[in-house]
Amino acid sequence: MSVEDLTAKIPVTILTGFLGSGKTTVLSQLVKSQTLKRTAVIINEFGEIGLDHELVEKSDENFMLVRNGCVCCTVRGDLISTIGDLSERQQRGEIEPLERVVIETTGLADPAPILHTLMNERSLHDNFGLGAVVTTIDAVNGLNTLDNHQEAIKQIGVADLLLLTKTDVASENNLLLLRNRIASINPGAKIVQAVNGEINPAVFFASGLYRPESKTADVQNWLNAEAYIEHAHPHHTEHDHNGAHDDVGSRHGDQIKAHCIIRETPVSWAGFSAWLEMITAMRGSDLLRIKGIVNVIEHPSRPIVIHGVQHIFHPPVHLNEWPSDDHRTRIVFITKNIDRDTIEETLRVFERRTQRKRPG
Repeated sequence: MSVEDLTAKIPVTILTGFLGSGKTTVLSQLVKSQTLKRTAVIINEFGEIGLDHELVEKSDENFMLVRNGCVCCTVRGDLISTIGDLSERQQRGEIEPLERVVIETTGLADPAPILHTLMNERSLHDNFGLGAVVTTIDAVNGLNTLDNHQEAIKQIGVADLLLLTKTDVASENNLLLLRNRIASINPGAKIVQAVNGEINPAVFFASGLYRPESKTADVQNWLNAEAYIEHAHPHHTEHDHNGAHDDVGSRHGDQIKAHCIIRETPVSWAGFSAWLEMITAMRGSDLLRIKGIVNVIEHPSRPIVIHGVQHIFHPPVHLNEWPSDDHRTRIVFITKNIDRDTIEETLRVFERRTQRKRPG
């Protein structure tokens, strides 16, 4: 392929990283930049419902968010059809010509199938090419994550750019150990700190089109393995009728589950926050990720956004208004060895206590 053909393609940047490592925060900061005009963003989430698309602030009408773009680690047909639809919309003049596409993967995604699809799918070759792979790494929990989750190692191994997040709250010793660890996994990747998710767009998009031949032998092995999987199961899909995935357990391990807690009516923030403190104190190491929007009695028009990873929670943030017409409390839990009933039962205990304390 000539250089002219290669550079004419629209680069597709992959933003990956393990649960709670700050992908959505980085994306939200980038969206505020004028650099992301004429950019399509595809967000994929692991679990029963999606929230990230509501938590990313849209900068202007030129920023296109594909709300239901699924780039699941087991079903690649959705990725192909989503990007193909973007191309068709361009040709029909429904959207302005795209300069780039950004895909934010689920935190549990093995990135190899996505890379394999973008490099090998013939229907995408004329218009799109794989750009940089950017991986976020939690500076506080990163070492423990790498010890326990093979997906996180793969996410680092395929990266062109490694973004260290939460460095402002990580110890210097922990940060040094983590840098050494990730450098041993991927010595060729650039390592940049992203404080509060801020990264220069020029740095984020600097790597150009992805060239797997320049990566380590381990990455080549992962990509080659995916080629064999694709050859053996070219039409394999596991979506059920609700859009969930039947084989999440088999791919990610039966210990990791996603749960969503929904409340139709406003909740007491005092009781809810007390419950969060209790469950994180008891089972913090098994709470891989907690994120959600909470409709509180005290301020029903201003929902509270919560983000937590294991024992660590960002300060709750009041939004000025609801991001959609759905005003229910929705909390997504991605857990290890914690079932839905445990989460529901403990929350109901605090809700009953709060109700008894209310006057009348």
